[in-house]
Amino acid sequence: MPHIVERKNYDGALERIRRLGLSSLWEEIETILTSFRLLIVEERDANGGAAVRDLLDAAFFLAGGWSKLVSGGVDWTKCKTVNGTKVCVGVEIQFSGRSDLLIVDVAHLRDEIITGAIDIGVMVVPSDRLGRYLTDRGPRFSDATRAVERARAEDLPLVVLALEHDGTGPALPKRRTRQGK
Repeated sequence: MPHIVERKNYDGALERIRRLGLSSLWEEIETILTSFRLLIVEERDANGGAAVRDLLDAAFFLAGGWSKLVSGGVDWTKCKTVNGTKVCVGVEIQFSGRSDLLIVDVAHLRDEIITGAIDIGVMVVPSDRLGRYLTDRGPRFSDATRAVERARAEDLPLVVLALEHDGTGPALPKRRTRQGK
């Protein structure tokens, strides 16, 4: 099972999770992220990040109750009612895009927090080690934390999580981005 090897919390995000009664939802996120096999070839740029993204999307779907936005906003959201108050978490997953697109994920989370649609934002990215083995120019944990800082979003309740694979196996398929290449 993949495991979370690094996390960076901003603006008291973990304290807000406890205070807002979101601990069970947080545990659900951690379970989803570690609920499947993630085997890769440990060779530079040998695995497709989109294949990992597909595994993560399937895990959120199977968990049930998560809303998925196809484009233009936060990837996955889930709300729960705590003592009559609705509280929500948004999760952005970035495994298959270029690392410079992380700033867009930060903007999505910022927009949803500012409008009150979510209370906590989460970014899930490959660890720096796993990122070496995924498609060239893909995101890594260090890129994600720099994106939060570049966006001057350290004052938002965000958590950046780094996933690490659980072993070696066949190469994860890469997606072709252009016809004929």
